[in-house]
This record gives sequence, C-alpha cells and structure tokens, in this order.
Amino acid sequence: MSDLKTQFEAAVANSKNLSERPDNMTLLKLYALYKQGSVGDNAEKKPGFADMVGRAKWDAWNTLKGTAPDAAMQQYIDLIESLS
Repeated sequence: MSDLKTQFEAAVANSKNLSERPDNMTLLKLYALYKQGSVGDNAEKKPGFADMVGRAKWDAWNTLKGTAPDAAMQQYIDLIESLS
C-alpha cells in the first residue's frame, strides 16, 4: 500500500475526530475530494431536484472530474490537516 493511501486513510479517520464541525461548503469539498480520491471521476446519475443534498454532493464531486485520484487524496489530507 502506498504511503499516500496510508496518509489518506489516516486523514479519513481523523475527519471523524475534528474539534468542531466544518461548515457545509467545507463538508461538500471533503466529500468531493474523498469520492474523487477513492472512486475517481463521477459516473453516477445526477439526482433529481427533490434530492437537494444528493444533488449538492453530486455537483461538488462532478467539479473534480479529471482530477487525478492521487491529487484528490493529497488535497483531502491537506484540508483535514488545516481543520485540525
């Protein structure tokens, strides 16, 4: 397992222990970076208008389309460290 993957998994674990809950925009950024880092480009169907939370998450993830998973993992790690 790569060092980046290990750091990413540690950051995911640390995200559950932040001293205070990040604002919604930061949470969306974390979600999008996590999905891009762990799954890759968004290939899921866009949720309907009634699912506003799902739609916001989909849009956030979709903005990272084309970002390398390793780059997304590093951005996620850096963001969690800045929040700690």
